[in-house]
Parts: sequence; C-alpha cells; structure tokens
Amino acid sequence: MPKYQYTKTALKEAIAGKLQRHFGREVADASKEQVYEACALVVRDALTEHMIETQNEVEKNGERQVHYLCMEFLVGRSLRNNAYNLGILPAMTEALKEMGYEMADIFEEEADPGLGNGGLGRLAACYMDGMATTGVRGTGYSIRYEHGIFKQKIEDGKQVELPDSWLASGDVWHIPAMDDTREVKIGGTVDSYFDESGKLVVKYHDYTPVLAVPYDMPISGYDTDNVATLRLWEARSPIALDMKLFSSGEYLKALEKHAMAETISMVLYPEDNHREGQSLRLKQQYFLVSATLQDICAKHKAKYGTLENFAHKHVLHINDTHPTLVIPELMRILMDENDMSWENAWNITSQSVAYTNHTVMPEALECWPVSLLQELMPRVMQIIYEINERFCKELWSYFPNDFQKISKLAIVADGTVRMAHLAIAGSFSINGVSALHSEILKNRVFNDFYKIYSSKFCNVTNGIAHRRWLCEANPALAELIESKIGKGYRKHPSELQVLANYGSDTALLARLGEIKRDNKQRLADYIKEHNGIEVNMDSIFDVQVKRLHEYKRQMLNILHIISLYHKLKENPHMPFVPRTFIFGSKAAPGYAVAKKTIQLINSLSNLINNDPDIGDKLKVVFIEDYKVSLAEMIMPAAEVSEQISIAGKEASGTGNMKFMMNGALTIGTMDGANVEICEAVGRENIFIFGMETPEAEALAASGNYEPMVIYQNDPVIRGVMDHMIHGFGDGVDYTDLANLLLHGGNGGPADRYMSLKDFASYAVAQERVGEMYRRPENWNYMSLMNIANSGRFASDRSVAEYAQNIWRVKTNFAF
Repeated sequence: MPKYQYTKTALKEAIAGKLQRHFGREVADASKEQVYEACALVVRDALTEHMIETQNEVEKNGERQVHYLCMEFLVGRSLRNNAYNLGILPAMTEALKEMGYEMADIFEEEADPGLGNGGLGRLAACYMDGMATTGVRGTGYSIRYEHGIFKQKIEDGKQVELPDSWLASGDVWHIPAMDDTREVKIGGTVDSYFDESGKLVVKYHDYTPVLAVPYDMPISGYDTDNVATLRLWEARSPIALDMKLFSSGEYLKALEKHAMAETISMVLYPEDNHREGQSLRLKQQYFLVSATLQDICAKHKAKYGTLENFAHKHVLHINDTHPTLVIPELMRILMDENDMSWENAWNITSQSVAYTNHTVMPEALECWPVSLLQELMPRVMQIIYEINERFCKELWSYFPNDFQKISKLAIVADGTVRMAHLAIAGSFSINGVSALHSEILKNRVFNDFYKIYSSKFCNVTNGIAHRRWLCEANPALAELIESKIGKGYRKHPSELQVLANYGSDTALLARLGEIKRDNKQRLADYIKEHNGIEVNMDSIFDVQVKRLHEYKRQMLNILHIISLYHKLKENPHMPFVPRTFIFGSKAAPGYAVAKKTIQLINSLSNLINNDPDIGDKLKVVFIEDYKVSLAEMIMPAAEVSEQISIAGKEASGTGNMKFMMNGALTIGTMDGANVEICEAVGRENIFIFGMETPEAEALAASGNYEPMVIYQNDPVIRGVMDHMIHGFGDGVDYTDLANLLLHGGNGGPADRYMSLKDFASYAVAQERVGEMYRRPENWNYMSLMNIANSGRFASDRSVAEYAQNIWRVKTNFAF
C-alpha cells in the first residue's frame, strides 16, 4: 500500500501553497494552467519521495536492475494517471471542486508529451507502469525531445506538420539531475596503439563534445510505494558562444557549433531520406546509448570498484534495433576505459543485452552506411568491424565454405551495418511480441540465426496498461465491472475472466450497452465541435486509429466504404445498419503515399457526409492530431475495432488490446496478437476474414498475384477503382493511388499488401457485423466476452514474463 495518504483538506492546502510559492497567486486569482501545474507539483513531490526511497532500496540490496532503452516513450498525460495510481484521485477531485475547479478541465491543461510516435513508444510507457506496479527494479532511458512527434493539422484535406512544443507544460514532471551529466563524443578521429605494457591506448582528436543532461521522470505504480524512473537525456553544447564572431556580425557562424550539438535532442525521428537526416538519427541513437552506458557504468564502478560483475547486476534491454549501438559502446567502455581483454568484455556484453524485435518489415530492420558510422563514431565502427570478423569466423564453423550464406548473415556487408544482425550476435535473448510474430522470426526472418542460436529465441506477447486504458479511460465500465467482481483485477487482471459468468445477466448486458452509448455521445460531441460533423448515435462506430502505413491497410477500409456508398446510391431504401467510420492517424512527413491516403479519406468524407441521398446512414470522420489523450476518448466509444493488416506483417499491435478491453469487437485478419485475441474470445466473438500468413506469403512469393484480373472480373471492385480514378468531385487526382493498387509503382508490385485480394472476404465479415448489431443483447454479450478475456493482455503480465524468463529478476506478480 502507498505510504502517503492525502485527504481532501491536505490537498487543498498543498495546492494553495504551490500556487502561492510558485506563481504568487491566491486560488481565486489563478489560471487553470497554474492550477494544473500546482497539482502536478504536489503529486510530483510525493512521487519524488517514493522514487528516492526506491533507488535507496535498490542501492542497499544490490538487486539486479533492468535498464530499458527505447527511442520513444509515449507516456501520455501524467496528472490523472499518477493521482489514480497513488489513490488520491477522488480526494483531489473533491479538493479542486471546493476550490472552484472541475478536475476534467484541469486535466485538459496538460499537453500530451511528444516523446513517441505510436505503438512502440506506447508499449514502452506501459512497461514502465508495469515494472513499477509489479516491483521490478527498472529504469527507462530515452531522449528529451524538445519537439516530439509533430502536431497534425488538416488543411484542404491534407496533412500539415506543425511543431509540437509540448515541454511548455510537460517539464513540470521532469526532475533535473545535473550531477549525472555525461559527455558524448561525436565524430573526430581515433588513434589506438598498445603501450610498452601491452595496454590498449585510445586517443580521440577533433571530435564534437555533446553534453547529455539527464532529467528524471518518476513513473508511479498502482497501489505501491515502488516507483520506476524514466531518464531523459537532453543534448547541450559545452562549447561557449564565440563572442568574437558574434560581435563582428557573423551570427550564424558563431552559433553553428553550439547549435549542432543541441540539434540532437531537438526533434523526434527526423526525416532520414537524405544523408543529413540519417546523420542526425544516428547521432541520436549513439547519444542515447553512450550517455546511458556511461551513467550506468560510472555508478556501478563507484559501488563495486569493478565492472567484472556488471552482467550479474544489470540487464540492458533494447526495444527494437534503434539502441543496438549499446553493444559496441559497452565493449568500448569495458576495453578502452577499463583495460579488459576482448574476450572478457564480450562475455560481459553478450550476457547483459536482451533484444526485442518489433517488425518483420525488411525496411524497418535498420541498416546504416559504414561511411556514416565511420564519420560519426570511428572507434565504435572499429569495434563493429572486429565483432563482425569474429562473428563471421563463428558462422564459418556452421556453414563451412558457404560464402554466400555468411555474407547474407554478416553484420557488415555491402557497405552497410545491419543492426538487427548486430543485436542478435551481441544479445543473450531475442524475443518477438506475439506468438505468430515470434514464429515468423524463427521460421522466416531470422531462420538461419535460429538454427544456430535457438536457445536465445523466445516470445513475450505485448500488453497494455489496463488501469489507464480501462479504469481511467472508461470509469463507468470499471464501476460496472467492480460491482460484480470487485477491484482485485486492478492488480490481478486475470480476474476479469470472472465476468464470463455473467453472460446471461440481462441487466448487466443492458447497462454495458448504456455505458457504450454514453461514451459514443462524448466522442460524437467532440466530432461535432472539431469536425463540424453530426454523426448518427444509432450507427455503428467503426474505428481505425493507428499509424498510417500501407501494410496496416487503411486502404482496404476505404475501398469498402466506397462500395457501401455505391450500394446506397443505387438503392437508398435498402436495409442497412448505419455506419460511422472513424479514422485517426499520422503519416510520416516523407511518406507520400500515406499522406495522400489521408487526403483520400478527407475527400471521401466531404463527398459522403454532404450527400443528401445518404443522410445519416453513412458518415466518414478523420480525427485530426491523433494522440494518447484522444485515444482515451475514442477507444471506450468504439464498437468495431479495425485490425486489418495483411497477415504476417503486424508484429503484435496493442490498439487491438485496448479496444477489446473496452468492449469493442474486432474485425481483423489472423495477424499479430489478433491470433491470440481470437484464441482468447473464440471465433464466435470476433470477425475474422482474409488470407492467413502461409497463404499470403505463398501468393506474394509466387509472383502470380494479378490485381488487374480481380478488377476485370469483380464489378464491385471495378466500380470502386473507377470512382477513385475519376475522383470525388473536389478536383483532387487519386490516379496515383489507384495505379499503385492495379499496376504497382515505386519499384514495388501491384497492390503490394493485397487489399483487393482480401476485399470480398472483408466485405462478407462486415455484413456479419451489421447482422449481429441488429441484435443488441447478442452484441453486448460478445462485448462482455471480449472484456472478460482481455486480462491476459495486461502489461503487468508481459513485464512479469520478461522478469521471469529473460531478465531473471524478482517480481510480485502472481501468474
């Protein structure tokens, strides 16, 4: 139980005190923003005490620690989540009410931290919550981006990217730790030689020094004093401003070196379709791992006097390939700064690093030009060359005389460094993030590596922070659940399974429907205010919110919407269950096809929503600037969850789990965690369609897939594609998107992700959705079965599996 309990009266006094000391304001004179910051400071004070106590306990007991490195942590807003976890949310709500403020209004003053892009970053944030709650001693590490994922604006149907200056209200949660500032060396040249005693001496010249300044963000656990820490590194230049140049009017030159260093933490995921962007991304990755490792190693050595026992006390977990440079960087520190032999350093490194793979997409398995690594981190590149040479010798013993195979598996080949291969070579564990994904890694993507290192490969299916995504985002549903099964599921999510016993409780099913309708109304009000679209509350809220990528097949959804529009135009009086199709998504700024797809959704929205023949039977909504706080409104309101990626491409997904937990029914392919969701709820409580992975992969490999044949023989597809080619009455030409589907382009085959192939099956599944929706009690029963079986997808379970099977650390989670 948490040690500190805040009463309503104590909170009122604490908040008023913060307003006076920090802003010179009495409660009556304070703005909502100032009240928010005062509340945040009160909560942060409590968390900071917990954090210090947790760190002291770890230091005292010498427990093995988990260091979780990820380029993004999409933590979402913190005030409500921390107040909930600390058990003070009701008291704070009442305190603010008596002070003249609504808690919901104060929550809205907090910006969404721009520290992530999508599923990867949200997963990392959920795992921090899980570590804190289950007692795992964990620290997350990332970069304190000044401008996070861009703010999306839709102008004339197009995505426009604006800076996301989230730190204005977000830095209240960050505690500076200036004493732990580290220096990272970028570029320059390296001289290495052995002195008279045989010691390796490495000297750096002409490098650019960059200071890594840490800010600690305490991450609360639920109903516990344990706190995890997210350490964010900010890049600063130690080089003083050249006043001589500045005074002579050469302002830009005076600022050049200063700005070059600080650019590293300026923007999350700069575009890398040019060398400058690649250079900045690689600097960011090295900056993160170098600062982190210097920090961990310095503290370890201060405590133990040696790094010989490093692997016994630390696990370095790299979330995807972005932090893979942790392997050669740890080797550098062990050898160059601690006089270790190669063999000893490699033994420590390879026993310390664990790697989670998040993709089967070849383009996402990072490869960096050797020339760029050589330029930016010459000593690290020397070490990578040596790792590669020794690795290839090892491969030779498995594949003697097979030069082609060894070249295929090498870390360095064809002028590039393959980061996934480096991660596999230098890690003691490699895991996928769903049962299907892990099998694909073993049997296809990394099959040759699996043959050699089968014991390294394992699976941990992703999970979500169920307290945030159910208890906080959907309090009415949480109240209904707790009226039947109590509150134990908050820490033991498997207890949700007890809800399956209430499938015949008609009053509960009816209440479930009422809660869903209330959540729909809240979202409908938001859509009316922000989009000017009035949606039909009796329509199915069919939702696809996720990163915009071709493999996620927003296009399949779009094609089906056009086909429904055609049916209604031809027969306006046909029996039809009204639909509201809701999209939310951001396209990477340099991803032209994704951006054009957003424009297509908005063109379609304008056409359908303004057609008097259609009325309120069909609506299309694109919600601008999709982010965590919007997801917390959208997911409780969704009735259908679109998880329609082509089978074999989505590693896991976590949105599918959040929708399921909030009672939405999944329409999806047997891809990623959909497979396990289907297994959990039964095929009768999910809408499965389309090819499965073996069929999709075989068809792609055969080269025999011909979308034009489908176009010629299927009148529905032909009508849809012709409409796209002719446009939607707003003067925007979508021939390029149609050609990608029918003829291919950009060096790829026609309809690379086979939307046309799966279209007919998808349309049949959508008909089943409509039929089932006509029977509310059956629909609500299916919804209840999804909620009841969602406990296995809680991040507490995922973290506990990592702790038990990979990290080998203690956890208080009971399986």
